[in-house]
Amino acid sequence: MLYIRILGNLPEMARDEVKAMLELAGGRMTGQDYLLLKAEGDERAFPYLNRLGLSHEYGELIVEAESTGELLQKASEVAWPIKGSFKVDTETTANCKHDVLNLPRKLGAVIHTQGFRVNLSKPDTVIRVYCGERLYAGIRLRFFDPKNFEGRKAHYRPFFRPISLHPRVSRALVNLTRARKELLDPMMGAGGILMEAGLLGLKVYGVDIRPEMIEGAEMNLRHYGIKDYELKLGDATKLEELFQGKKFEAMATDPPYGTSATLAGRERDELYRKVLESIYNVLKPGGRLAIAFPASFDGEVEAVEVGFRLAGKYYQRVHKSLDRYFYVLKK
Repeated sequence: MLYIRILGNLPEMARDEVKAMLELAGGRMTGQDYLLLKAEGDERAFPYLNRLGLSHEYGELIVEAESTGELLQKASEVAWPIKGSFKVDTETTANCKHDVLNLPRKLGAVIHTQGFRVNLSKPDTVIRVYCGERLYAGIRLRFFDPKNFEGRKAHYRPFFRPISLHPRVSRALVNLTRARKELLDPMMGAGGILMEAGLLGLKVYGVDIRPEMIEGAEMNLRHYGIKDYELKLGDATKLEELFQGKKFEAMATDPPYGTSATLAGRERDELYRKVLESIYNVLKPGGRLAIAFPASFDGEVEAVEVGFRLAGKYYQRVHKSLDRYFYVLKK
């Protein structure tokens, strides 16, 4: 059994990202306690879970209990698969219903009796205890260091544009498409989504109507060591002409939201509709699109009219003048 601790800023989106990766790995989610997810899966799931963007960590779930006493009793009865030294960390979530003040010390003592050495400063193994409606204890397998994502934010890239999705969100959009081999961003801008897809080992394709974006996105991709890419100068409403005979398994994009300059002089809603139609025409049957639209544009209705089926919808308030929805659409 596995646990995944998701982030709280886009929790529904984070949960569905985990579900998507588990499905690719042949696993499944079995439960949720606030921001802690439980899942069936083995080591075959690790390469997919390692892709996650909106998660804090994942690990092997060892013990689950209704009280601290039950947790300690169960912990004494299992063989802990600890390598080297260990320490116990506790996290209390907003719905924590238990007194866990001394639990790290008590659980550490129980595990220590099995012959394992405690090291609070540099442990080889971290035991994580989560307090929610129930109590959970497991061994952390992967921590997603926020510094890795923060270091790829827009202002750290060689080609800088201030309007850009956070790398964690870009990564989640890629994963929500369930892409295995390739991904197209038909309105790529500076290439933030392509960067995250490329770092996952996918071949990436990008399109933009502005020549400076082609040059800038390529600069960014190269900076992060991404080599398997194909960028085209062109119109996102004419993808069939740009990729004649080509069908894509997955697409993700964050289109521009508003000025005539960024929309190449076209009306916003008209552009969005034509882009959806163009994407639909070059997407494989069963393929998925992850896309963001401002809340003032009903992406669900427009996408269904084109022929898409809604697979996910997530709201985000960015600031007082912008709120948006992320959509996952299936052909």
